[in-house]
Amino acid sequence: MNRSLLAGKTVLEIGSMLAAPFAAHILAQMGAEVIKLEPPIGDPTRSLVRGGPSGTYIAYSRGKRSLCLDLASERGQEVFRRLVPKVDIILHNLAPGSARRLGVTYEECAKLNPAIVFCHIRGYNDGPQAEELASNPIAEAATGVMHEHRIDGRPTRLGPSYHDQFAGCYAVIGILGALLDPRSGPEQRKIEVGLYEAGLHVAARDFAGIQLKMHLTGRPDPEPSGEFSMPGYGAYRTADDRWIYLVMLTDRHWSDFWAAMGEPVDPALATLRQRKKERERVEAQMRAVVERWTYDGIAARLSAARFGFTEVLSMDRVLDAPQARHGNKLAELQFQDFAFALPDLPFQTEGVAAPDLPPPLLGEHTVAILNSLGFSDGECRAAIEAGAAKVPTPGAPVWAPSRAPAA
Repeated sequence: MNRSLLAGKTVLEIGSMLAAPFAAHILAQMGAEVIKLEPPIGDPTRSLVRGGPSGTYIAYSRGKRSLCLDLASERGQEVFRRLVPKVDIILHNLAPGSARRLGVTYEECAKLNPAIVFCHIRGYNDGPQAEELASNPIAEAATGVMHEHRIDGRPTRLGPSYHDQFAGCYAVIGILGALLDPRSGPEQRKIEVGLYEAGLHVAARDFAGIQLKMHLTGRPDPEPSGEFSMPGYGAYRTADDRWIYLVMLTDRHWSDFWAAMGEPVDPALATLRQRKKERERVEAQMRAVVERWTYDGIAARLSAARFGFTEVLSMDRVLDAPQARHGNKLAELQFQDFAFALPDLPFQTEGVAAPDLPPPLLGEHTVAILNSLGFSDGECRAAIEAGAAKVPTPGAPVWAPSRAPAA
C-alpha cells in the first residue's frame, strides 16, 4: 500500500537556481507530482555548463514535468489561471516585484483555488529589506557565516549553497504543516521563507554562544576555527598522503586516541586546559603520530576503538564508499546518454514519484499539460508559434560539444 504523505498531491514549482527547486525536489521524493513552470529561457541552471544543464538542475529537477510558458503574455496567463485550480501547492522564489507583476501571489492564487498551499521563498521576510534581493552568499554575509570563513584573510562564501537548501527545507516544513491540518486557514497556507531569516535560525547556536561569552567575559571571542579551539581536533595527513579527520572534543577522546595508538598519554597534556595552553606542542604531536601510519593502518586501530574519524574525501570519491552504496540510498538514471548516481532522501519513504526519471527537457511536457487543461492541439500550436509556450527542439544537444585543443 502506498503510504506516502504526498501521494496524489501536485506541486506547481515556479523556481530558478536552487531554493525553490530544492524544496520541490524534496516534495517529489515524498510522492508529490511536480510541474516545473519555466519561462522561455528556462531555469538558469539549464545553461550553466557548456550552455547546458548543471549538476544543480540534474540533481534537483529529476522526475519533474516541464511546462514552458511566458507568464508575461496573455496566453501564458490564461494557462496559469486554468492550472492553479488543478494543483495543491504553489512553490516559487520569484522576486517580490516579479511575483506581483505576474500574479503569482497568495491573494491572486487563492481567488482561483481557495484551498491552495502557497509558499514563497524570498530574500527577506517582512521588514525594511523585504523588497530587496538576496542570494545564498548574501545570506552568508549578512548572518555572520562569511565573516568567520576566510581564505587568505578575505571573507569568502562557503562554496555549497547551504542557505538556499536550508530555506528549501524550511519551506517543506511549512508546507507539510499546512497540509497536516485540513482546517488550516490563510495564515497557515500562506508561507513565506526568507533566506536571511533561515540563516538567522540556523545560526542561533552561534549567536547564543557569542552572547554567553559577552555575559561571562565582556568580549565576543568568536571561535578561531571550525574545530572549536580544540587542539588535536581536525584533519591530519597520513604516511600515504591521505587525510584523516579526528574528532577530539573531550579528555576522554584524547585518552582513547592514544590508547588506540598504543601509546601513553602525556600527563602534561591530559586535560583540555593543558592542551589549549600547549596548542603548538599538541599539534606537533598529532602530526608526528599520524604521519607514521598509512590511512588504512590508523583507521583499523581507531575503528576497533570506536573512535570518531573519517577520511577527508574528494567529491569524485564520495559515492564510491560502501556506506553510500549500501541499500537504496542512490537513484541510478540516464540523462542525455550519461549515467548518474544521485542521493535520495536520507530517510526511507514510499511512493516516491518517478524516482529514476531524468530531469525534463525545457517544455518537454508543455503540450500534454495544456491538453489536460482543455487546450486543443490547435490552441497549443498557436501558443507555441506566438512564443507564449515552448517545446523542445527534437534532437538538439543540451551541451555544446567539447573542442579539441589547437594543434
